[in-house]
Amino acid sequence: MKKDFIKCGITGCCLELLWTSFRGVRKKDYKLIGQTSVWMFPIYGMASVIKSVSRGLKKRHKDMLERGVIYTMGIYAVEYTTGSLLKRKNRCPWDYSNSRYNINGLVRLDYAPLWFAVGLMYENILNKE
Repeated sequence: MKKDFIKCGITGCCLELLWTSFRGVRKKDYKLIGQTSVWMFPIYGMASVIKSVSRGLKKRHKDMLERGVIYTMGIYAVEYTTGSLLKRKNRCPWDYSNSRYNINGLVRLDYAPLWFAVGLMYENILNKE
């Protein structure tokens, strides 16, 4: 479990660095400087629960679409909850308030396809043995 937590934390932080660095391309900033926060490591690390969830879902013969939707909802729940807790202490590293499809500035509904893919990617990474 500890190894999976670390694997998910590192993977998530690396994905975030890539995502934030490539956003600069839209602004014609080709330095590709990404950023993340140390707070994100344990948040992404919590994706390690996908391993046991996926095994349970596969036993119930849930297809990829159903599993992806469940992971997306779980990711949104964790993002909203951790964001709310961090925001109380003025430590939340993200603020989606300026995005059209945000909920309290903590989640972006337009990121659903991204989280769907990330959830399935974590499932794949965690179940390789």
